[in-house]
Amino acid sequence: MASSARKIIGIFAIIIVFLLVFTAFSNVLILAQDDTEGNIPGVDMAALWSLHGGFTWIYPGSSHNANGHTLHNIYMTDNPYQDAKEIMEYTYGVTPHILVIINDQAAAHIFGDNILDTIRQHDWGEGHSRGDAVAMSITQVNLLPVIPDILMGNIKIMII
Repeated sequence: MASSARKIIGIFAIIIVFLLVFTAFSNVLILAQDDTEGNIPGVDMAALWSLHGGFTWIYPGSSHNANGHTLHNIYMTDNPYQDAKEIMEYTYGVTPHILVIINDQAAAHIFGDNILDTIRQHDWGEGHSRGDAVAMSITQVNLLPVIPDILMGNIKIMII
């Protein structure tokens, strides 16, 4: 009985180590989903993260696949997460394996309630590009709500 319990624990340990290694060396696509634009959500901000490359901010409106679907409008397609993967491959030559979706509530908890106003002021008020605005606004991050937002479903993590 003890031998089989050790085998089961060993198998779980191997699976956990494999998942940690996979995650550490995978490209992660992060999408900030905006539910304030009507019935179908959009993607207003996106980033690609990898262990060796760090964060690369992506403007969703200029990222597209061979079919012309943009990252901003992936929720209008039949398979949005596969389209997101194809868009990253087509536009940037990068294949993400993990997708993190952050909704409006989680974005407000992590980046502050005024994240959209900050970006819009920097974009339109000061004439900068959207990518610069995202990079500028990321300097004040509150990581404490990440775990509660995952548990509440405000942040979804999936393998694509």
